[in-house]
Amino acid sequence: MWKRAPSWSALTRAIMVSFLVPAPASFYVMDRAYVDFVRLHVFHRGGAFFVTRTKRGVLFRRRYSRPIDASTGVRSDHTVVLASAASRKHYPDPLRRIHYHDAEQDRSLRFLTNNFDLPALTVCLLYKSRWQVELFFKWIKQHLRIKAFYGYSENAVKTQIWIAVSVYVLVAIVKKRLALEASLHEILQVLSVTLFEQEPILQAFDNVESQEKSLQISNQLNLWDL
Repeated sequence: MWKRAPSWSALTRAIMVSFLVPAPASFYVMDRAYVDFVRLHVFHRGGAFFVTRTKRGVLFRRRYSRPIDASTGVRSDHTVVLASAASRKHYPDPLRRIHYHDAEQDRSLRFLTNNFDLPALTVCLLYKSRWQVELFFKWIKQHLRIKAFYGYSENAVKTQIWIAVSVYVLVAIVKKRLALEASLHEILQVLSVTLFEQEPILQAFDNVESQEKSLQISNQLNLWDL
């Protein structure tokens, strides 16, 4: 039987989680794609905490119910264990399952964590803060000129990202101090093509509009003129 090969993102997630060494007392916030009870138990045994969303079809057996404040959006706060014998073999310890209703999006979310001390709403807010990290990486892809990493060690990746962020901030400072009308993207484009040219900086940016107009002129033949 032919099976579809896993996607690149799935392989990336698997590799990243497999090689990640949990730091004790740290919190790891992840989406449903990372729900693997074998790996989650590695976090638990390592003294780290995780917060994730549970997948559909996972069976639980409730052990204990905590009091909740429904005005915060929390609908339930339960101590549970996995009901399936196979799943319980991979994660035999109790879990905390929190049901939260997001009034803004009108949707219900169910979280799993191995932390039993934090208030239920704090656990929900921890997951919400994960989106700030997602937005940061999305911003990096859209704004920083990083086409490929020159090295893949932790130090190499951090160094290259910090250099790119520093350049972006310096360009933002230049734009503000010189009161340039061009966008940051346009300024970076100009700097990339005039990096080794000796030209007054204000003069270089005065030509941004004319350069953009010249780029619209194509040397390709027009089909309708043939």
